[in-house]
Amino acid sequence: MADEVLKGYRKSIDNIDAALVCLLAERFKVTQAVGRYKAESGLPPADPGREEQQIARLRALAAEAELDPEFSEKFLRFIIDEVIRHHQQLRG
Repeated sequence: MADEVLKGYRKSIDNIDAALVCLLAERFKVTQAVGRYKAESGLPPADPGREEQQIARLRALAAEAELDPEFSEKFLRFIIDEVIRHHQQLRG
């Protein structure tokens, strides 16, 4: 019985992981378009003000969802850093 319960939990986790990967892929498609636009427009790859707004927004959402805001900030910072790296590459 316990193995079936664990199997059910793991199936849910696998489904959530698949959804996360798909969402991240979509997010990066959009940020790549932003990076191309920034490169063509001569805009800097990073926008510290926007980053701070997003981090504050995500921390609030995390707290509301009963998720550790510190974790959510680290997760978003990782994504932001990767996006900036891509934007820098697009600038050549």
